[in-house]
Amino acid sequence: MTTPATAPEPAKKLNIFERYLTVWVALCIIGGIVLGKIAPGIARLLDGMSLYVNDAPVVSIPIAIALFFMMYPIMVKIDFSEVLRAGKSPKPVLLTLVVNWAIKPFTMFAIAYFFLGYLFRDLLPGTEILKDGGEVELFRSYISGAILLGIAPCTAMVLMWGYLAQGNQGHTLIMVAINSLTMLVLYGLLGGWLLGINEMPVPWETLLLSIAIYVALPLFAGYFSRKWIIRARGLAWFEASFLHVLTPVSIVALLSTLVLLFSFKGETIMANPLTILWIAIPLSIQTVLIFGVTYALAKFLRFSYEDAAPSAMIGASNHFEVAIATATMLYGLSSGAALATVVGVLIEVPIMLLLVKFCLGTKGWFPKAA
Repeated sequence: MTTPATAPEPAKKLNIFERYLTVWVALCIIGGIVLGKIAPGIARLLDGMSLYVNDAPVVSIPIAIALFFMMYPIMVKIDFSEVLRAGKSPKPVLLTLVVNWAIKPFTMFAIAYFFLGYLFRDLLPGTEILKDGGEVELFRSYISGAILLGIAPCTAMVLMWGYLAQGNQGHTLIMVAINSLTMLVLYGLLGGWLLGINEMPVPWETLLLSIAIYVALPLFAGYFSRKWIIRARGLAWFEASFLHVLTPVSIVALLSTLVLLFSFKGETIMANPLTILWIAIPLSIQTVLIFGVTYALAKFLRFSYEDAAPSAMIGASNHFEVAIATATMLYGLSSGAALATVVGVLIEVPIMLLLVKFCLGTKGWFPKAA
């Protein structure tokens, strides 16, 4: 049984920040590198403004503030009452849960390790000093960023990808809510395990604190403020006025963080300018692979197109905001892991737009919704 398809709203479209996100990210890369040359101490100064646990820097305060504002606008949009509707159409929900948590993290690790740890290893030389003073091979840091992307299913832009593909928005909203809740448990467990396999240090206290700050805090803040605002001003005002003002905040906070990140990574990139390309290749392959696996399984299970499209979109796209936040908190703003998560932002928009077009061109492969 499938949920009824939601009729598309013709007026809704990507805003200027969303449509040209890849361009903004590219400009942030350039701007950050230039800033790093002009004022190399800024990122170090900001990254040094931290909360300490056992004399070790754990939370960069300026970055934590910026990353909270990346996450809160996403979480406040989620209607968790939609979770109760999942039982009416369990197959799409179960498929996306299996793909996101039992397949995707492991294909990402395998693909990233093959390309970054084997095929491109000699092209990614050097070592990296971690926040705790330890030293690690740089390619492992890039793999770690890929891991953190692979275990973060999208809960933000996927709403737009599902809409543009003319999918079932009800199903998309349900999966956004369920994945947000699931991340509270599985993100830390899977992340810590896979990072350990990659021979990276796993500061469990920091990892759990990262989940609390960058997932739990904005999730609960979004949940309670959403209820309070709707009760006080009504759903129409919340959607038309509050979200309209809030929507650009997440992307502006993201872009500000990227400028700081690249101001610190500028020397590494200038010394090896193809680094971003080497990282982008496995991330792109992973995106297309997971989309194809989910789309094929949806066809095998005889989903309607309206359920198949958002199911594949949720699996293919990543929650790069959480990945960037976690990489920054675990390994620092200047880490290779943080850089790899940013490459995920760079490739996501163009690839996902191509996959939307593919979905629209293959609607006839699926039975019509009941």
